[in-house]
Amino acid sequence: MSARSLDIGIAGAGVAGLAAAALLARAGHQITVYDQFPAPAPVGSGLMIQPVGLAVLGQLGLAEEMIALASPITRLLGRTEPRGRAVLDVRYPRGYRGLAVQRGALFDLLYRTAVQTGARVVPGTRVSGTEEQGGKIALLTNSGALGPFDLALDCLGPRSALCPVAAADLAFGALWGLVDWPEDGPFDDGHLAQRYRAASVMAGVLPVGRARPRTPRKATFFWSLRMADHAAWLARPLDDWKAEVLELWPDCACLLDRIRDHRDLTFARYAHRTLGRPVSGRLAHLGDSYHATSPQLGQGANMALLDAMALAVAVEQCADVETTLARYAALRRWHVRIYQAASWLFTPAYQSDSRALPIFRDWVMAPLGRIPPVPSILAMLVGGKIGGPLVGMGLEWPAPRDGW
Repeated sequence: MSARSLDIGIAGAGVAGLAAAALLARAGHQITVYDQFPAPAPVGSGLMIQPVGLAVLGQLGLAEEMIALASPITRLLGRTEPRGRAVLDVRYPRGYRGLAVQRGALFDLLYRTAVQTGARVVPGTRVSGTEEQGGKIALLTNSGALGPFDLALDCLGPRSALCPVAAADLAFGALWGLVDWPEDGPFDDGHLAQRYRAASVMAGVLPVGRARPRTPRKATFFWSLRMADHAAWLARPLDDWKAEVLELWPDCACLLDRIRDHRDLTFARYAHRTLGRPVSGRLAHLGDSYHATSPQLGQGANMALLDAMALAVAVEQCADVETTLARYAALRRWHVRIYQAASWLFTPAYQSDSRALPIFRDWVMAPLGRIPPVPSILAMLVGGKIGGPLVGMGLEWPAPRDGW
């Protein structure tokens, strides 16, 4: 397949879609990316690039730029209130870090690279279906069919119209806001910090670096919220909500001062779905279209990058579409299943109305997390390493860095 150029249509200009576009266009394939928005743009405020995601960015030549913009994270630290007891404490191994980044920074790097490598991005186009046409596949919109293409990629996210299985909405989402990083404290700029009351109340602060060189550093503040309560939150006076946050975590006052309107926060809805087989005919599902979940393990963008890399490797290694898609599915099968299962298990301990799970988290999971070799296993889990995600892709785990 690598000996000839394929015509590939991609629905969705998120992390998975743009990364796949850049990797495939660089390999000489004809790539068209369709996005529903008038101008493609990132959705959300901050995310974590784990070492496994950095390996893929390295293949795109973007690792050093991403590191320069990011805030290196050494520790994930969550405390339960009112006792202040640490119930989540994960430290990266020496020489490794997570990279907390603004979603816009990652989007800009991927978008620029996709366009520079020859991908064509078509905005204002909502893809709602597919259709086989003469041995190829067309993408369907309200105004007609696009293509046909040799191969189509579904990168439309958790509520993709192209996915054969609907995602199950989770009860809790979160409010997210991007604010200036308080340079004079009180937060550690190497930590993802969280506070909990049982599992139904959670707040978090994540330093997310710079959008571009020499711009101010930012932080992402997030607050767990039931999906059913979002409308009531919008109708509630903002100061009443701020008082609730400060009761849980007084240090957040310097961040809340920067939030002056409900519109300064974006409500993210989460869903869970894992496709047993991420391919059908000439269509492959990538990113949240393939494996939607909550953000508790910080793997969403990394999984999307790995999907894009696996698809590009499969295209390079295989001689026809059928074997290409089978190879893609095989490369991602076990890593996806492991992390989806881990997310399904962990999420209710941090976002749910359960009374029993927070007790189990605080008095069983937390103590176990301090007994070797569990801390090392947790670090590997957070770093994205469990399940051998790079096996078969020709990538190596990033080397440790001095000074980290």
